[in-house]
Amino acid sequence: MKPNVGTVDRGLRIAGGLALIALAATGTLGAWAWIGVVPLATGIFRFCPAYTLLGMNTCGARAAA
Repeated sequence: MKPNVGTVDRGLRIAGGLALIALAATGTLGAWAWIGVVPLATGIFRFCPAYTLLGMNTCGARAAA
């Protein structure tokens, strides 16, 4: 798995994921907010499977082919 999530994208994913999980844990948004685990995981691992399918890459440095 090559990293395809850049620094800014990573920070937004982690922050958003943590916010959704916190809202789910407090009961503010309900069970659907546990979907915040997905952006949290993609931010931590710096890899997004959807980006691979769409041919996207938000990393600044791209590896030479």
